[in-house]
Amino acid sequence: MKKVLYILAAIIILAQFIRPARIAEPVDPDADLIALTHPSAEVEHLLRVACYDCHSGQPRYPWYANITPVNWMLARHIEEGREDFDASTWGKVENWSRDHQAKESMEMMDEKEMPLAGYMWMHADARLDDAQRQVLRNFFESLRDGSWEAEKARRKAQKEHE
Repeated sequence: MKKVLYILAAIIILAQFIRPARIAEPVDPDADLIALTHPSAEVEHLLRVACYDCHSGQPRYPWYANITPVNWMLARHIEEGREDFDASTWGKVENWSRDHQAKESMEMMDEKEMPLAGYMWMHADARLDDAQRQVLRNFFESLRDGSWEAEKARRKAQKEHE
């Protein structure tokens, strides 16, 4: 039994040296959501504390990001978050995609799906009250141009002609 515990301890210690790469991309002023949209100071603050850690190339890594296997879970979470919505590439995607992302972000605020509960547990500053959610919702609504609906109609018409 002691031998098994020693082996397990050795594996855990060795695992601490195998870490995922950290994301630390420079801000591209031609692509970053905040840089392009120039939101109010309140909105910028809310975006940074409630969205940017998982949805940008500039996450703030907490102390526990140094512990394996937590660091691997965080890396995967950030990767998945950026697949859904990446504020760092806002200006590089097509208008309809930005419109869709803004629409989805509004829905996330309405349904209180973001930030994730597990994230808010460790990041008190990301806990949004209803007024803050409304501020973010209004911000995302201001970014909408209706091009997502036009793109959906185009895709539907294309499928009907196939």
